[in-house]
This record gives sequence, C-alpha cells and structure tokens, in this order.
Amino acid sequence: MSTGLLDAVRQRLAESGAEPTPARVAAALRAQGRGLGDAEVLGVVAELRSELVGAGPLEPLLADPEVTDVLVAAPDRVWVDRGGGLELTRVAFTDAEAVRRLAQRLAAVAGRRLDDARPWVDARLPDGTRLHAVLPPVAVGSACLSLRVVRPRAFTLDELVAAGTLPPGGQRVLRAGMAARRSFVVSGGTGTGKTTLLSALLGLVGPGERIVLAEDSAELRPDHPHVVRLETRPANQEGAGLVTLADLVRQALRMRPDRLVVGEVRGAEVADLLAALNTGHEGGCGTVHANAAVHVPARLEALGTAAGLDRAALHSQLAAALDLVIHLVRDRAGRRRVAEIHVLERDPAGLVVTVPALRWGERGFVRERGWEGLRPLLGGAR
Repeated sequence: MSTGLLDAVRQRLAESGAEPTPARVAAALRAQGRGLGDAEVLGVVAELRSELVGAGPLEPLLADPEVTDVLVAAPDRVWVDRGGGLELTRVAFTDAEAVRRLAQRLAAVAGRRLDDARPWVDARLPDGTRLHAVLPPVAVGSACLSLRVVRPRAFTLDELVAAGTLPPGGQRVLRAGMAARRSFVVSGGTGTGKTTLLSALLGLVGPGERIVLAEDSAELRPDHPHVVRLETRPANQEGAGLVTLADLVRQALRMRPDRLVVGEVRGAEVADLLAALNTGHEGGCGTVHANAAVHVPARLEALGTAAGLDRAALHSQLAAALDLVIHLVRDRAGRRRVAEIHVLERDPAGLVVTVPALRWGERGFVRERGWEGLRPLLGGAR
C-alpha cells in the first residue's frame, strides 16, 4: 500500500479521534475510493496500531529480555545491544517521517515536547525506559532515537558472576565492602553496566536500612524493601518548576537515609554529596562517567570546581568521603566487566589519587599494590 494512502487514512482517523478498528479503517479506505480485501484491511489496521500503541515496530525489540538498548539511526538502520555489542536488526520504518512520528509520540507519552522549536528530548517513559530523541535538522536525514531498557528486576551478584561481569569469587569482595558500609563510586563509560552493578549492590543492604535514591532518570531497581526514589524535573515552558539533582540530594539528607545514593554524579550535586558523606552518612554511593578509575579524582575535581569548590577543599572532602572506586569497562567483544577496584590515597602534594587494589582475572581478582589498603576496609578479608 502506498505511503500516500496510509497518510490519508491516518489523517482521517486523527481528525475523527477514532481508534483504528477494522471497520473504521475500511470506512476510511472507502472514503479514499479504495476497496480492499479483509486481509489488506487487517494489514493496514496492524500498521496503524503499531504507530499509535506502544513503540510501534520497535515493540518486539523492547520486549526481548536480552535487549538493553535500541538505537534508531535511520528508517532502515535499527540497532540493538544484547550485551555483546551492537547488532543491526531487520526492523525498518516506512520512511523518515514514521521515525519522527514515533519519536514525537513517545515524547508526548513522557510528558515532554518534541518539535522544531525544541528538537531534542531526554525523558523516561511510564515503564521506566529511558528515551532520548533528536529531530532533523539537528539530526541529519532522520530523527534519531535511543531507548535504554530498564529491567524490573535487579540482577544478583551471583548472576553477574555467571554473566562474566564479575570474576569468580568477586562477589565476596563486593559483599564485604557493602557489609562494612564503605562509600564508593561505580565508574565507567556509557553502557558499561554501572546502573546494573549498583542496583545489585544495593540489594545487599540490610532490610532494616533506608535507601534514598536521587536520580536524573529513575533507573535503579534495587531488590530492597525500603527504598525512597527521588527524580529530577525539567522546567516547564514558562521556565518554572526546575528540580535539580543538587536539590534532591539536599532533600534526601532530611529524609533520614541510611544509604544516600546518587544515580549519576554529573554536576553541582557533587558538593552536597561529598559534604553528606563527611557528616556521618556512611555507605553512600553513586556512579560517575570516567574512562578509567585513575581519572575519577580529576572528573570529580572538574565537577566540584564548577560547583564552586576550590581544589584543596574538594580533595580534602574527597579523601574523607570516599573509600573505593569500582570501574567497569566493555571489552572488544562488547561484554561488560568489573575491570578494577581502586582505593584512594593522597599524593605528596595533598591531592587524592586512586591506587589499584584488584584487577580483573579470568580465575578471580588479581591483587595489586593497593590490596593492603583495601583489605582493612573490607573487614580484614583475605
């Protein structure tokens, strides 16, 4: 069926506000001077409903339990990640306009605006899926969609060992760190599994403790009976109503948290988080983007400087606030794994640096020079 005819049927149904039932689609087709058989009418119904309900042609991909990301770069270039790197799928849209319509509909479902005046959106869909979309002409040729799937159940550490994210025996180290209430950050690049690991670790927190989460987009899903979830909010069209991550961290401190968690440290909230971890809030944690564990102090320094902390004050707070850096990478095959665990110490100039204590090994973590500093933090683990 031609794209023009589909557009005409779509427009007629939109003007009437009617659901695309077989009878209504057949009537709309007759109005266009076309009489089709039952099979053809049902085909049109299926195509129109895929646009109006769910994620359209992307729905089967999002329903796949192995898929973590769905990426649309062009009508015929739809990629997925099932944990082993990007794969090109056979899914295709009819044209670039179909991609644009889906992007705008998903943005509307999330309560956001997406049009020529505001050509990009970053939002969370009702089922927790993270949506990012960019429209032309900012995106050349076609609207680009990025969907990050948030699974309703957190993995256990044993499952992460089975998946190869943790080396054999690695779960014992992380359990000891959580039991000792050590403060830490999970670092890594985009898509390395930081949120997945942090959710699994938070599931180890004792059931009598209260976890307060502050996130830009609610992605953490810890398996824990007492979780309070806070999420940022963008300003409305009048520029009012903005709620930042720094606002959430300050509010979280008034909510009697046993564990304060910042989903991703990326701005001025670093100052409030470090201050909180220095005032009796043990076991706090979060994630941060960094290419390597050794770069985490520099990354936090840059964020702290932007928040108004001078260099000396930032490093003093950092030295007292954090105990560990757990760094994740993706290898060349696309597999996610915990590459290193670092401890923090000061260099002769008084600046905080990270020291490798454990690194990935096929048979288990391999000890590095920082192990003697890490062992007492884990309660004397061997």
